[in-house]
Amino acid sequence: MAALGWLTPRRRSATARSVLAGEASAEAARKSSQETDVAPPPEEAQFPVHGDDRAAAFFDLDNTVMQGAALFHFGRGLYKRKFFETRDLAKFAWQQAWFRLAGVEDPEHMQDARDSALSIVKGHRVAELQSIGEEIYDEYMAERIWPGTRALAQAHLDAGQKVWLVTAAPVEIAQVIARRLGLTGALGTVAESVGGVYTGRLVGEPLHGPAKAEAVRALAAAEALDLSRCAAYSDSHNDIPMLSLVGHPYAINPDAKLRRHAREMDWRLRDYRTGRKAAKVGIPAAAGVGAVAGGTAAAIALHRRRR
Repeated sequence: MAALGWLTPRRRSATARSVLAGEASAEAARKSSQETDVAPPPEEAQFPVHGDDRAAAFFDLDNTVMQGAALFHFGRGLYKRKFFETRDLAKFAWQQAWFRLAGVEDPEHMQDARDSALSIVKGHRVAELQSIGEEIYDEYMAERIWPGTRALAQAHLDAGQKVWLVTAAPVEIAQVIARRLGLTGALGTVAESVGGVYTGRLVGEPLHGPAKAEAVRALAAAEALDLSRCAAYSDSHNDIPMLSLVGHPYAINPDAKLRRHAREMDWRLRDYRTGRKAAKVGIPAAAGVGAVAGGTAAAIALHRRRR
């Protein structure tokens, strides 16, 4: 299994593995398209531009569209279905609680989650995990979607533009979330499968940092998009390469490093967390007030019950 280098924020340039991961994710992404019914926020009336079919929007998932990390919620769902043991669930719960409290990704936690997920799904059929992903979305993810971010996505859809999730989560799970939210599709980490069965290996590397930028670049080329007219949304400084690709970058629920960078670059900021955290970036808390605290309490309570 790869070392932690793929997660460190110092690594900004794309490697051959980043390009491979990005291209594989872009190829897997062009599948579904629907629409959903969420009103765009009033402040976005001037943007996006209606009728601009060479523009699209790219949304990070964890802590941008959804509270917490999709991979951890997925792990809880797999535990419920006897895919692994109680001690692994306790680790998932603790990692999720830490992620909610800190608001940033921990490289060691994400590495552990990736390794665990790959070992757990090895030998299982892709179709089986896709079906389970639908159930897990209803059980653990549906109530954790940030209404404010979803409204931003809907504004792009209403303008006639495509909207894609871009995440390090497995592409099969990302596609379920995108479909449930009425988005166009998803770019995610591609796990290798042979004959419809997971091998326990990845294609390239996880879709993280520079690999996300490569995926967006590859999809934009395939879709004939003009990146200078596109928008991207993320909470993490790890996604600065992706945000820097587009003409309209947004920092959503930003971590400290992204907040500083966004201010230096005059990027737009939105915060849908608690009032206290929103005050740190100087904007009002919109939708989802109190949701992080409630979700954190649930994760910590689950961990305590398992100790």
